[in-house]
Amino acid sequence: MNATVLTRLRRWAAPLSALALMTTAALTAHAAPDTIRIGVATAGGGDPVTWGGSPGGVARVNNWLEDEFKASGVKVEWLFFKGAGPAVNEALSNKQIDFAYQGDLPAIVGRSNGLKTKLLVVSGARNNLYLVTPPKSDIRSIKDLKDRNVSIFRGTNGHIVAINVLAANGLAERDVKGVNLDTGSAQAALVSNGVDAAFGGYEWFKVRDQGLAKVVYSTRGQDPSYTRQAALLVRSDFEQANPAEVQRVVDVFVRAAHWSSDEKNRDELFRIWARSGTPVASWVAEFDQQQLALRNSPLADDFIVGRYKAVVADALKLKLIRREVTVDDWFDTRYLKTALKKQGLENYWTAYDAKGNPKGGAAASVAAR
Repeated sequence: MNATVLTRLRRWAAPLSALALMTTAALTAHAAPDTIRIGVATAGGGDPVTWGGSPGGVARVNNWLEDEFKASGVKVEWLFFKGAGPAVNEALSNKQIDFAYQGDLPAIVGRSNGLKTKLLVVSGARNNLYLVTPPKSDIRSIKDLKDRNVSIFRGTNGHIVAINVLAANGLAERDVKGVNLDTGSAQAALVSNGVDAAFGGYEWFKVRDQGLAKVVYSTRGQDPSYTRQAALLVRSDFEQANPAEVQRVVDVFVRAAHWSSDEKNRDELFRIWARSGTPVASWVAEFDQQQLALRNSPLADDFIVGRYKAVVADALKLKLIRREVTVDDWFDTRYLKTALKKQGLENYWTAYDAKGNPKGGAAASVAAR
């Protein structure tokens, strides 16, 4: 081979080698993660551990995410946090999880503290709040809580609702002797008369049905602004690096939302959620006279966005956060819209206005944000 030919080969080889290196680097940069980690803001229960009240619990029990990623060799890990939303925020901050299922207030607190996340899909809307007391208590209403020891799980999505319920009845948080207890601790304290009353969710029906508590107040059927919202979030840097995987996760959550919204699945849905340790009877009570599609819709409609904005305003007023945070640019509905289109569900759920009423009385697709 003469010198001229060698020179030409070297000239061709150099850019080809560079291109090969660039291609390899690109493939490495966009390679699927080995593991997808999802943090859930509850201790959960059962074996394997799961939770109820969210379509996400259906995906968990049925291994839909695991099946989705099985062929890709991607492992799915579920992590449950007894410390609820605040503990999930710590895990997000430390990059110990990639996705998070949590309520509105803790998510807002995390955003206020600098956590870079995106809200992807609603997964458990309009959750009720209850006030419970020991069976023989003389407390009959919210107004009777003045100067009483009351359990309020601070930093959770029930915290601000409890404060607003107090305010609607002429009481401020300082008018009660608030005790910050997680769900399990609150139940133990109430049963042993360590507190006079407790705010909480569906988990109290089990205690009530055991004859150890009575429900004296419920937000069900009242102003929807007294309800609590929960959603699936993703770390912004994980989303930017793994958009295909994020889409697949959202696809599964939308599939679960669709299944969980179908009234013919009501009994089976409650049986699935009961695997978390909360009995079927509790879910029957929680969802009494409420449509599944209303509670399990994944839409980030005007009602949901409005509730997050209201929680921001309340959190500022109560000094639970130190600075204003934006909401409109937080919801990233691109993945949701794609999932709805792929599954033919663009008009399946009704969109609601800021006051919680159907928009025009008709179903509507997710608006671009």
